[in-house]
Amino acid sequence: MVDRLDAELIALLTAEPRLGVFEASRRLGVARGTVQARLDRLQRSGIVRDFAPTVDTGRLGFPVTAFVTADLQGDGGPSRELVEHLSGIPEVLEVHTITGPGDLMIRAVARSNGDLQRVIGRIASAPAIVHTSTVIALTTAIDHRSAPLVQAAVASDDATNDTKQEDATDG
Repeated sequence: MVDRLDAELIALLTAEPRLGVFEASRRLGVARGTVQARLDRLQRSGIVRDFAPTVDTGRLGFPVTAFVTADLQGDGGPSRELVEHLSGIPEVLEVHTITGPGDLMIRAVARSNGDLQRVIGRIASAPAIVHTSTVIALTTAIDHRSAPLVQAAVASDDATNDTKQEDATDG
C-alpha cells in the first residue's frame, strides 16, 4: 500500500516527471535516500509502472479517438493470437476484456474518420472477432489520471486506521 509520503511523491512526479530524486527530496523535506527507496519500492511492487512521457496523440497526428467494442467467437477471452494481432496495430492503444455487451473494449486512434475505417478494418480482420461496434470520442473531458486515486487510497487507509484506533481505545 501507499502512505501519505508515497502519495505526495507520486503527485510530484506526475506533475513534474523530469524532476530528479534530489529535487524531489528537497521539496518533500525528506532525505534523498528516502525518496530513492520509496521510488524503488513503488516500482518493485508495480504501483509505479514506468516514467514514460505522456504522448498527446492528437499532436502526434492522430486526432481521432475511438472506442471499439468487439464480440468474440466462443466463450473464452482473447486468445494469444488475437492479442498478438491487436498488438501489431500501432493505432490500438489499449484492449480490455469487459462485461456487458461485447467481449473487448479497444481504445484506438486514427489520423481522420476515413483512416479510422482502415483501423477498424484491421481490428475486425482477426478471425476471432465476429462483430465490432464503434463510438468516436468528440472531446476528452478528463484525460487519463491516477494522482486523485492515489490520494483517495491514502485517505481511505487513514480513515480505516483512525477507526481501528478509536475501536481499540473504546474496548
